[in-house]
Amino acid sequence: MPVSFTGLVAHRNPANLTLRAEPGAFDTGYLKQLALVHEAGGFDRVLIGYGSTQPDGLHLGTYVTAVTEKLGVMLAHRPGFVAPTLAARTLATIDQLSGGRASVHIISGADDVEQQRDGDFLNKDERYARTDEYVGLLRQLWTADKPFDHAGKYYRFNGGFVSEKPVQKPHIPVFFGGSSDAAIEAAGRHADIYALFGETLEQSREKIARVRAAAARHGRNIEFSLSLRPILAKTEDLAWQRAEAILERTRAERKGLGLSDFSGLPGSEGSARLLDAAAQGERLDKRLWTGVARVTGAQGNTTALVGTGAQVADALLDYYDLGVTTFLIRGFDPLEDAIQYGEELIPLVHEAVANRPARGIAA
Repeated sequence: MPVSFTGLVAHRNPANLTLRAEPGAFDTGYLKQLALVHEAGGFDRVLIGYGSTQPDGLHLGTYVTAVTEKLGVMLAHRPGFVAPTLAARTLATIDQLSGGRASVHIISGADDVEQQRDGDFLNKDERYARTDEYVGLLRQLWTADKPFDHAGKYYRFNGGFVSEKPVQKPHIPVFFGGSSDAAIEAAGRHADIYALFGETLEQSREKIARVRAAAARHGRNIEFSLSLRPILAKTEDLAWQRAEAILERTRAERKGLGLSDFSGLPGSEGSARLLDAAAQGERLDKRLWTGVARVTGAQGNTTALVGTGAQVADALLDYYDLGVTTFLIRGFDPLEDAIQYGEELIPLVHEAVANRPARGIAA
């Protein structure tokens, strides 16, 4: 089975892991340059993140598709702040404007502080229950051939309908993340692609089995995406030197904000799983590196594969054999790394997969 690659673009340079932007940091030129680099490098799509104080990702995504020709956009989206009828129409519009290049990454929200900035005071379990209803409605709105009424726990409308359907059939691809039981059950019902963080092979094998079982209960199959930050160099020694330099830079950024190495409670179950991996050691499996995850509290995509392009490609194939067919790769130096991935990593993985049995069913 072929693989696809997802990158990440933003309205400013997102290299700083503290994500603390100075006023006036919006940089349209950087956003355009980063999008064009990803397209030239052979990426299939780019993730556009969501933050409760950040520019609107749907508008950023529309801009990215306007300045590129083939690059898809994966739009991070939190249910709960717009009606599902409006969200379905908006996303379908972006898919139409881009000629079928939109996908959506559903994020229910693990951080109460983040949610409350936008006025959402539901607890985590309630957020996932709302997401379950919301994504089911998106899928129905994108495919229904006539208006319909709905009266659920969180949403109610009469005559909901999307007259101009998405270009992609049966609908826009739905990515879904989350490590809790509620998240996995919702993913089993609704997700087309389930997104994992860069955990160990053993953790990934266990998570994939759980999600597949949840999907099977609803008579569905599901694909998998894995997020990592590859650190490449011409030799393995140089790659590890880069990794250590990135770790020191991260610590310096945190120190500038009065922060030491993380020692509190993880902010989500996904972070807890990455910290469990980090507790096993800084270097795991063939070349999985947990240094930055350990120092930052594993906030998001912070684990890395370290080595030459060929070595990292080989490590990615281990995840491919577990069933991962989409790799979300972003760098600690976003622009430079995206160029390097396009030259030294993506072609090697495509070539290896083309000559590799499509196992992808390891349990």
